[in-house]
Amino acid sequence: MAEQKVSAESGGIEAFGYKQELRRGLTLKDVILYGVLFMVIIAPQSIYGEIQQESGGMTPLVYIIGFIAISFTAMGYMHMSKRFPIAGSVYSYVQRGINPHVGFVAGWLILLDYIFVPSLLLVMVANWGVALVPGSPWYLWVLVFVAFNTIVNIRGITMQKGVDWVIFAIEIIAVIAFIALGTNFILGGGGSGEFTMDPIYQPGKVDVHFIAAACSIACLSFLGFDGMSTLAEETEKPEKTIGKGIIIALCIMVVVFVAQTYIAALIQPDWQNIDPEMGFFDAALACGGPVFYKLLLIVNIVAVGIANIMNAQTASARLLYSMGRDGVIPRAFGKVHPKFQTPWFAAIAIGCVSLILPLFLDMATLSRFVNFGALSSFVLLNIAVFVFFFIKEKKRNSFGDIVKYLICPILGVLILLYVFTGFDVPTYIVGIAWLVIGLIIGAVKSKGYKEVPEAFKNLEV
Repeated sequence: MAEQKVSAESGGIEAFGYKQELRRGLTLKDVILYGVLFMVIIAPQSIYGEIQQESGGMTPLVYIIGFIAISFTAMGYMHMSKRFPIAGSVYSYVQRGINPHVGFVAGWLILLDYIFVPSLLLVMVANWGVALVPGSPWYLWVLVFVAFNTIVNIRGITMQKGVDWVIFAIEIIAVIAFIALGTNFILGGGGSGEFTMDPIYQPGKVDVHFIAAACSIACLSFLGFDGMSTLAEETEKPEKTIGKGIIIALCIMVVVFVAQTYIAALIQPDWQNIDPEMGFFDAALACGGPVFYKLLLIVNIVAVGIANIMNAQTASARLLYSMGRDGVIPRAFGKVHPKFQTPWFAAIAIGCVSLILPLFLDMATLSRFVNFGALSSFVLLNIAVFVFFFIKEKKRNSFGDIVKYLICPILGVLILLYVFTGFDVPTYIVGIAWLVIGLIIGAVKSKGYKEVPEAFKNLEV
């Protein structure tokens, strides 16, 4: 297929063969809010103990390294969202950057992430709920959160925006309270009794192996930034807003991640004996007592159960909508609610899947689906940046172009491929099986990869 000569300035999404169906109204601050809630400001609290043990007490450094590593892929999203400000995320970017058929493969792979991540989060929240209220029905927690989040998703992004701001305030207050209580605890002689650099850097312990292992651990902690790109058709000036929002959100997250894990590490300097599952909450108990411990657990349930799952469901529905309107999956997924202007069918479908999967799959299995889908599609995204800008558009006349469109995509691919080497055999089996199924579906829908979506047939190329 010849190179596509359209951009955001040439007529909105109509320039890409679509019509505006979703309701615009999101600003830069709304997109950033969506991103930080999707990635979850308090995300380190649930996995802190495990990372602290694996990193030898240097969890903050792990997040710093992970931020640098994932930034190469994030910059790829920034470049592609500026050129192709349409819903669909990596599906649309690879579709336009390489060709529609490779784009379908990328979309199919990221579905492995987007479809299963709500279920993964639901299992986590249900487990916390039972721990908070012993004897409560585990599945009832799943049912309540799925019902609430699906209703809000159908009602639209404006209603969701209001919910997001409330959850954001709760999370920020919780983090500030923990840092304040932790600081007071340390200055009072508790924990390490002083502020040291040990959680950030320990001479002789940081080498190439440590950096590589840190990439494997922390890259996955920033998953969710990509979902911000699915809001392009509901955002004002998406060609400027989406990419900028992704970078700002990631910068906010690394600062917040490092701050809270640094304080936690000083509260419990004996990282060898930390509880891998409840390490952060034990630190909260030490500095704030049992009441703060319970409150922090409640905040995690609310933040993940509402904001995180809701935003994950939003991204999933927009991806299914984008693929459905192209006809590469059943067109029912491309249906838009006449009143709320939301992809209601896709939202309900994700809700139904989220109700069923937790009954059959545990967190470990769901994590394999999510991680393989996200990272494999990220590899294709980086390749698309290189192919579209460096090869097709020949943007290689300046040092800046070479860095942005050659060096960064290559580094992004290499980092992601290294993370792949850390997966276990079941992950490869699940991922490859999903890929094979996708290739078969793609071949059938495109009649042997010969036909392209309708949107491509009417463009000037």
